[in-house]
Amino acid sequence: MKLFILYQTDNWKSKASRVCFGIFDTRAKAIDSAKWQELYNHNSEVVVLEVTLNLFEEI
Repeated sequence: MKLFILYQTDNWKSKASRVCFGIFDTRAKAIDSAKWQELYNHNSEVVVLEVTLNLFEEI
């Protein structure tokens, strides 16, 4: 099963600046949530990472 993690980060998309805003079962729900929470702006980027459930790996 695939899950999608929604992050807001700086313009350079560094891992140190990531803030998690939720985990979703579809990419569309993650993007809709980012729009609803107004995470898109000129100082930040939105990143949606796809991960597999029950799989041990670095994100």
